[in-house]
Amino acid sequence: MAKKPHVPSFEQTLDILRAHSFNVAPFAGVPGGMLVSKHGAAAVLVPSRQTERPVAYAVHPGALVRGEVARLLDRGYQKFIHTSQFELPATAAQLHAIHTFSEELKQLIGDACLYNESLGTTSDLYQYDRLKGREAAKPEPARPWELASGH
Repeated sequence: MAKKPHVPSFEQTLDILRAHSFNVAPFAGVPGGMLVSKHGAAAVLVPSRQTERPVAYAVHPGALVRGEVARLLDRGYQKFIHTSQFELPATAAQLHAIHTFSEELKQLIGDACLYNESLGTTSDLYQYDRLKGREAAKPEPARPWELASGH
């Protein structure tokens, strides 16, 4: 009979991250959230309700900018680091740091490592410049049976 794998608790997972040189600190923006950072990237983890996965993301991995986890924004031609205060073009070093951090974090917390994410840094928000504005509502179709104004 196969043995059931040991699933560490949320606190045990945080201890594992500390043992692998991650900085772990409470995060004020999320109740019960812990800011986990390394390599200039960070994520906010919270206890999960699922017993097989004790850790969940409150804020997905991103660059750590002034104590805030920045979102990675893809505009088609370039990736940007987006915070609540400003938006900057992402450098290759930042993208590499986010990718390295994400891969190492997923491995340690027992999250699934997906093939497309292993190829490079993926964004969680896509805004292509040529498509911007296309989502606007279309005008109502003409109703020939109604009288137009001015007749």
